[in-house]
Amino acid sequence: MTPVSRIVWPILLAALAFFPGASAQDKKHEAQLRAVHGTVLDKSENPLSGGIVFLKNMRTKGVTTHITGEDGNYRFSGLDPNVDYEIHAEKEGITSITKTVSSFDSRKDIVLSLKLDRKRPEK
Repeated sequence: MTPVSRIVWPILLAALAFFPGASAQDKKHEAQLRAVHGTVLDKSENPLSGGIVFLKNMRTKGVTTHITGEDGNYRFSGLDPNVDYEIHAEKEGITSITKTVSSFDSRKDIVLSLKLDRKRPEK
């Protein structure tokens, strides 16, 4: 065995041992992520298409949106369980109340209906 191969082989073996562990850590992290989903409803509690759902990350203040389809459904996945979020829906100047998804809520799959029943406050 050459001096170079004595150095290279242990490095290669260490690298191979590391990568499966990293993959397992990624899967563990993914298993901890959570999702929020539900339906946007009108005043009569019918599913509302074309509603815009706003999800605000309270740590970064970043906002993600989703436009509902004909079934009125929305879904946000891959959410950090250690962050609080605020969620509400709007359409044509009518809004839902703002709900909070707390980091203290341990559920991985959170279902929230958002009912549009009030005028959006003027800014």
